[in-house]
Amino acid sequence: MKRAEQGRATRDHLVEVATRLFAEQGYEDTSIEDVLTAAGVSRGALYHHFAGKEALFEATLQLIEDRVMADLQTVIAGAPNAVTALHAAAVAWIDLAGDPVFQRIMLIDAPSVLGWQRWRIEGGQRALDGMRTLLQGVADEGHLAPGLVNAFAHMLLAALDELALMIAHAEDPAAALAEGRTAIEELLRRLTDTPGG
Repeated sequence: MKRAEQGRATRDHLVEVATRLFAEQGYEDTSIEDVLTAAGVSRGALYHHFAGKEALFEATLQLIEDRVMADLQTVIAGAPNAVTALHAAAVAWIDLAGDPVFQRIMLIDAPSVLGWQRWRIEGGQRALDGMRTLLQGVADEGHLAPGLVNAFAHMLLAALDELALMIAHAEDPAAALAEGRTAIEELLRRLTDTPGG
């Protein structure tokens, strides 16, 4: 039991250290040796948990995705209705694009490390399910035709991802973030037929 706990602790430590290094240096400029040195563990310990650098990167993606989903759940939980929840979740997603760790790992490196198709499929399914749930609530409140929930879930998720990528690659990320927030709020106001504030 103690050995299993130590193993989990070592794995968690490696993922945390790798996440920091990938965010600071990028995937290509971070070597296994960099991770070993920063984590203070042996090569054997790392390879006991991960087949290589790509597997370690995938673990960092999972860690960030889990944190993002937890943060979004917190944002949604405080909303008084489905329309407000949708707006809050969408703006929170756009705000994440301004976070350097999320930006570098999820938006810049992940598509090239995993390949575009795999990145879209693996990273998008939980988000798509969540978007469907939010939009079903909006439809239940009478702000969206029920038959459009699935199609709009795909469309909104694609729009949010494109805005996030625009922010991540912008010369002026702060200006792009402000523009992205304004754009998604206006889009959602029109979609849900709610007045601007």
